Amino acid sequence: MDALLTALADPARWRLVTLLAERPRSVGVLAQLAEARQPQTTKHLQTLERAGVVTSRRTGQRRIYALRPGPLRDLAEALGRLAETAERPEGARETYERYGRSLDAERRAAAVPGWADDRSFTFRRSLPAPPEAVWRHLTEPALLARWWTPDDLRVSELVFEARPGGRIVQEYRDAEDADGTDAVAGRAEGTVDEARPAEHLAYRLSPLLPGGGLALTAHLTLDLRAGTDAGAGTELDVVFRVTDSAVESADFIAGIEIGFGQSLDNLAAVLAAETGDTGHGTTDSTDTSDTSDTTDTRSPK
Repeated sequence: MDALLTALADPARWRLVTLLAERPRSVGVLAQLAEARQPQTTKHLQTLERAGVVTSRRTGQRRIYALRPGPLRDLAEALGRLAETAERPEGARETYERYGRSLDAERRAAAVPGWADDRSFTFRRSLPAPPEAVWRHLTEPALLARWWTPDDLRVSELVFEARPGGRIVQEYRDAEDADGTDAVAGRAEGTVDEARPAEHLAYRLSPLLPGGGLALTAHLTLDLRAGTDAGAGTELDVVFRVTDSAVESADFIAGIEIGFGQSLDNLAAVLAAETGDTGHGTTDSTDTSDTSDTTDTRSPK
């Protein structure tokens, strides 16, 4: 496939392919139609033949070239699969587009400091594990690191002291930056306000701007209760409220709904894998703020 793509990338060779798609032709005729010198045309045809896209045979004093359609069909199918992958419903491309729309709306709205204060987002997840197990995944750094970022990020530093006044640090990088050579994607610092094991957790977390200032303060409350049905696991309700929003926080605000929602989906998937229960993990998320001054504020991270 690489040889084929390289061969077709040259405009002169592509012109020869289009001529041969019409019918087999000799080198001399191809050179005339392509308005090129015959030795140059011969070299291009040899490259195409090595790539498997044309074949040739000698007839008398002439060499006749013909197109082999098979490799072109294989290439078309490969390109079609790439397009289908990029366009699959709820895929990464769709998330990227949704984030872009939200980002445009939030940047237009971010005119003065405090522009997004008291915006609230609510999330609910039905999780396939008892409250005690969910609590551990919400508060123990080794378990938090398995889910506490959106799909395209990974935790690179994590501190979570699950007690009132406890310190929180979350640093994250691109998920594919395995050796840490790329720039840090983000960092947030905060404090635990309330911690009632297996029942209630409240904390403040502030993403940092590139210069070190606060983008905003996120006030998160997480309430856990045992499911009402036998073996139902845990109902988790999360409220994410914004204060101290800087003008520069638009990119962060735009990412809350999809980004934090993806993190909670990751939590559900981790718990499902541990329990072998794939029937739970239903989701719900809502921006409950007054959005009269903005257009669409549902968002990615």
